[in-house]
Amino acid sequence: MSHRLTRAAAALAALFALGSASAAEVQVAVAANFTAPIQAIAKDFEKDTGHKLVAAYGATGQFYNQIKNGAPFEVFLSADDTTPAKLEKEGDTVPGSRFTYAIGTLVLWSPQEGYVDAKGDVLKNGAYKHLSIANPKTAPYGLAATQVLDKLGLTETVKPKLVEGQNITQALQFVSSGNAELGFVALSQVYKDGKVTNGSAWIVPAEMHEPIRQDAVILKKGEASPAAQALVDYLKGPKAAEVIKSYGYEL
Repeated sequence: MSHRLTRAAAALAALFALGSASAAEVQVAVAANFTAPIQAIAKDFEKDTGHKLVAAYGATGQFYNQIKNGAPFEVFLSADDTTPAKLEKEGDTVPGSRFTYAIGTLVLWSPQEGYVDAKGDVLKNGAYKHLSIANPKTAPYGLAATQVLDKLGLTETVKPKLVEGQNITQALQFVSSGNAELGFVALSQVYKDGKVTNGSAWIVPAEMHEPIRQDAVILKKGEASPAAQALVDYLKGPKAAEVIKSYGYEL
């Protein structure tokens, strides 16, 4: 009996060792707007696959520069589709790995109840002192914000009032802290389970700016990583899709 127990324990130990050996970390560059969803997805991903997701958050344009300068990222979750396509063209990605994981929604938001109306007319009344946006040169949501202002004919009017964040997280912080009365941010930052969580907001109609198609891609450094492939597969699955949609993204 003791020999059987010993053999069973050895088998379990071997199985555990095998599982430990196959589990790995995956280094991921994540567009700032996707911070909350990926943090939620990461918990299930680790539980379901054994792999651990290690994320860095920032502006898409900044990540492009870091990747070109040898940053150790294995997977890139961009806030647009052009940057991953550019990296693909330049030979910095695993061929065939690029796909759209989410379509983002832009929102004009204020933490003050009733401050932003349902049509965004608050932009035209000029009563505010500061309007926060992300840097349009590096952050796709910032670029989308400038396209909306242009469509409304407000580009020159609001220029003296603009406060630019390095990325969409900083743009949100400017509004949350009161340094700007309102700002263009990602819906995912102020939305959960079908509603804006606090304050007031105008969800910008999609036709007012270019689509914010957010692509993911496996980078060359993740070519031999089973964890990188597992993450991409997981993002295409139903569990991740449920989380992504709960933050106001389209698929």
